[in-house]
Amino acid sequence: MFCGIDLGSRSVKLVIMDQEGVNRSEIFETVQFYRNYGQPGKNGLIVDFASVGVGEFDKVVATGYGRNTINIVGATVIAELKAHVIGAMWQTGLNNFTLLDLGGQDSKVIKVRKGKMVDFATNDKCAASTGRYLENMATVLGISLAELSSYKENPVELSATCAIFGESELIGRIVEGYSVPELAAGVNYTIFKRIKPMLHSLASEVIVFTGGVALGKAIGQTISSELGVEVVVPKYPQLNGAIGCGVYSWEKRG
Repeated sequence: MFCGIDLGSRSVKLVIMDQEGVNRSEIFETVQFYRNYGQPGKNGLIVDFASVGVGEFDKVVATGYGRNTINIVGATVIAELKAHVIGAMWQTGLNNFTLLDLGGQDSKVIKVRKGKMVDFATNDKCAASTGRYLENMATVLGISLAELSSYKENPVELSATCAIFGESELIGRIVEGYSVPELAAGVNYTIFKRIKPMLHSLASEVIVFTGGVALGKAIGQTISSELGVEVVVPKYPQLNGAIGCGVYSWEKRG
């Protein structure tokens, strides 16, 4: 049994898996994970895995947002992009694709050929193409994130390129009398517009879509129809980085 951990900016994803698949998974709010299960040690963060309650395992591999600042004692640390590519290949069985990962506070696009990363682009400077932006917009509209993520028809034009200004613009559109489905579709379409240049520069016929944002259907469907590509959402889109760590664990054992 192997443990993979993706230390995200807003959540920590943890999987216990073997070569047959994922046996158990947990998602924790990042600060609460460190507070409840972590203790500073001489060589890094000591995680109380017994209290986490995920059972026994042979090896731990970690990656993610916190990989440069949090060293988990006893864990092997691998690059974030590498973990996501490994996870995407294992989940889909594909070797030639472009990986789009939209997380809580960053976005990543990785071009993969013959199972190798050949180019990539990332954006962690602005939250306007991330899950945090969608959560904020859902709050403004007074609907759940799941409901917001389902709308794509008749999108309202939203031109603000900043997440903060985007909220003000959305409120203005509400005052103008647009319906919630039109407003939500507009929010989803702005995500597509912001990632479109990266998808064009790292184009493939198949887009593997991961991250928490991939749990909603609207953005993936928009990418497919607008770019004329196949969009594949793996079984565990939000756990992809952690799964990549788990797969790396058994590939490198011994």
